[in-house]
Order: sequence, then C-alpha cells, then structure tokens
Amino acid sequence: MSSGLDKSLDDMIKAKPRSQRRRRVPPTAKAAVLGASNVGAGAAVKAATRAAALPTPAKSNEPTVTQAQQQAQKIVVSNLPLDVTEQQIKELFASTVGKTREATLAYNAKGQSKGIAHVTFFNKGDGFKAYKEYNNRLIDASQSLSMLSGS
Repeated sequence: MSSGLDKSLDDMIKAKPRSQRRRRVPPTAKAAVLGASNVGAGAAVKAATRAAALPTPAKSNEPTVTQAQQQAQKIVVSNLPLDVTEQQIKELFASTVGKTREATLAYNAKGQSKGIAHVTFFNKGDGFKAYKEYNNRLIDASQSLSMLSGS
C-alpha cells in the first residue's frame, strides 16, 4: 500500500473526490461587520447586546474632550495675521488666559511669518482655556483663529 508521498500533487487531488475537499466559504458582509463567522439569530443577539453596552455619543455639536486635552499646556494657533509678533501673542495669552512659558512663530525660508504659533503655558489646563476662548474667534472680518489643543 502506498503512502501517497510518491504521488504528485495533481494525482492526489484527482484521487480525492470533490465532495471530500475542504472548502472555505468567505464570510458575508454582515458577518464581517458583526465579527461572526456564521450569522444567525444568536450572532444577531450578541451584536445587539454589544451595541447596547457601548456608550452613546453626546448629541451636541461640541466635540468630546478627553482628560488629557483638559489639562493641556500647549496649543497651536493658526490663521494668524502675518504681521503678528511672538511678543504680541505672548502678551495676549498672558493677559487673558494665564502665564505663558513660550510663544514661537513659524517662519518660511524668506523669514516671513507663516501665521502659525506654538504657545506653551506654565499651568496645566491653560491650553484648554485658551482653546475654548479663542478657537474660531474672528480677528478681522474675514479671518478666524484656529487652534489645536495638545499636551
């Protein structure tokens, strides 16, 4: 009796009837979304239970804020007028938000301001206060400040 090792792969495939070969059925789109290999009533119930356990997002227009964002010390201010200086930015935030450690402007190769500033505060949370107070604030009739709160 031969062990099958002396046969070629094609001969082994031909010798085995088609019904005995394993066939992997690709999962349906529903199964891929739900994470189940075979979707039935049990899988649908599990998916509904998982969905009910997830917290529902807030229904306001405000984005959700993490604890790290609330304690931010650094912000990035963009869309600034090109004639603003680092000293003016530092004075503005120091007088309205809190003591600033550093304020730096980004410059292009010609030495002109790009209208982007990085501001670092001494106290945690001052970055978030500045973000809440000045994000989307109109400077001129056409420009508004854009801010990104960081750590």
